[in-house]
Amino acid sequence: MAKRTKQAAAGTPAIAALTAAGAVFTTHAYEHDPAHPSYGEEAAQAMGVSPERVFKTLVAEVDGVLTVAVVPVSGSLDLKALAAAVGGKRAAMADPALAERTTGYVRGGISPLGQRKRLRTVVDASAAGHETVCVSAGRRGLEVELSPAVLTALTSGVTAPIARP
Repeated sequence: MAKRTKQAAAGTPAIAALTAAGAVFTTHAYEHDPAHPSYGEEAAQAMGVSPERVFKTLVAEVDGVLTVAVVPVSGSLDLKALAAAVGGKRAAMADPALAERTTGYVRGGISPLGQRKRLRTVVDASAAGHETVCVSAGRRGLEVELSPAVLTALTSGVTAPIARP
């Protein structure tokens, strides 16, 4: 396993949560292009990382309860699989404004870490196939790289196959 280092970065709640937990992580900053059609694909390209290792944070409602789904940017969220992963019946994408208010982050910068209100979280099972994955560090143009085990532990999340290619 490659050694990863903790780095100081622009203070976001996600970075603060990682630091407080004593987690090992690396930050990656890049210049965000507001015209880019996909935040996640932009991050993968800017960092030179495979899109299968860069995960996007999506907020959905499962039976009326906000739930975070963390899936590779190379795929899409399977809402039925997300509902099943948390013992629910129906899932739909959450209203973006509600997702922003609840997490404390803006769309395109929502991190699964350090959210204003901790939401139940499901990380796609494909994350376990990588030594490290990248997720938003809490703002557009800033990613954090960490082990899937640390991501799941710090979000009190579960893993399940919730992504479609």
